[in-house]
Amino acid sequence: MEWRERIGVDPGIAFGKPVVKGTRLTVDFIIDLLAHDCPFDEILANYPQLTREDILACLAFAGEVVEEQIMYPLAAR
Repeated sequence: MEWRERIGVDPGIAFGKPVVKGTRLTVDFIIDLLAHDCPFDEILANYPQLTREDILACLAFAGEVVEEQIMYPLAAR
């Protein structure tokens, strides 16, 4: 999945957060829906401007961002 075709960043939209192009729906919003067990079909029904490919692009974008990050262990409490 080439997420660059479907995900964009514009300082004038959603404070510059990554969004699905042509919408104001942020990638983190879509990922959060999925993380809370919202099925693809329900997301598509609630947001008809989205496609299955848009959701997959959000996942691909998130995967690439996480892959590029260096993670450090949290301090023990």
